[in-house]
Amino acid sequence: MPKDGKMNATSEGHFVLLGFSNWPHLEVVLFVIVLMFYLMTLTGNLFIIILSYLDSHLHTPMYFFLSNLSFLDLCYTTSFIPQLLVNLWGPGKTISYTGCMIQLYFVLALGCTECVLLMVMSYDRYAAVCRPLHYTVLMHPRFCHLLAVACWVSGFTNSALHSFFTFRVPLCGHRQVDHFFCEVPALLQLSCVDTSANELSLMVTSSIFVLTPLILILSSYGAIARAVLRMQSTTGLQKVFGTCGAHLMVVSLFFIPVMCIYLQPPSGKSQDQGKFIALFYTVVTPSLNPLIYTLRNKDVRGAVKRLVG
Repeated sequence: MPKDGKMNATSEGHFVLLGFSNWPHLEVVLFVIVLMFYLMTLTGNLFIIILSYLDSHLHTPMYFFLSNLSFLDLCYTTSFIPQLLVNLWGPGKTISYTGCMIQLYFVLALGCTECVLLMVMSYDRYAAVCRPLHYTVLMHPRFCHLLAVACWVSGFTNSALHSFFTFRVPLCGHRQVDHFFCEVPALLQLSCVDTSANELSLMVTSSIFVLTPLILILSSYGAIARAVLRMQSTTGLQKVFGTCGAHLMVVSLFFIPVMCIYLQPPSGKSQDQGKFIALFYTVVTPSLNPLIYTLRNKDVRGAVKRLVG
């Protein structure tokens, strides 16, 4: 190790993901739970993607964005869950430097993309409920594709900047990451130098990618609520509650845990709590999204009947 006590992770070649090492008796149970939810995520989201593609009645902006969300959740969970399962099952909990760098980039990129995509989906619901006569013009297919591209580009660009600056920070002697996947706050804790600038930039971008979409989502649903209160049709009310209620539930399941982790000051106690909160929004939430959107959805049930029939 260099005389100043600093080292570069590439010289050692790997990190150790501590994960849930403090609770070894839970690791086998967590392995089964994580595997179960991962299989549910793969099955449910692939089902939505394939069904939206095959059934022409689902070729609408809502299901276009829902397919994007399903594909995103597939990529998001696959970027770290296989590694998590390996670490939970066996004694070895290492990840290569390159693997950690790739995992950090994709987890952060896809997480930011989901924040923006959920905001776009709320705008789609706002246009459908509050501007029904102009909906086909406002949500033109070309505009929908541009919105989807903007979601993905913004998330991956933000992640590229954070990943670059995070891996430029010199690290101390130990390579133990106190989390179950590579993330910016956990890696910054390994640094020997002042990381205030990195932490400030993370807080600012977290506010932009979490609070801004959340404020716009709540504004959209405030307008939707006012429009719903003016509705006379019971059928219309049921349809609005069906589609908007599902989206609002998905937003809550994603944004509340994210805010608990990224928008609170770090502490020794919150790190352990943060692992279980992160486990919920990274593993459980993606598996629930297909169920929330499809269980009471007449469009999806109709599409299944048409395909089966």
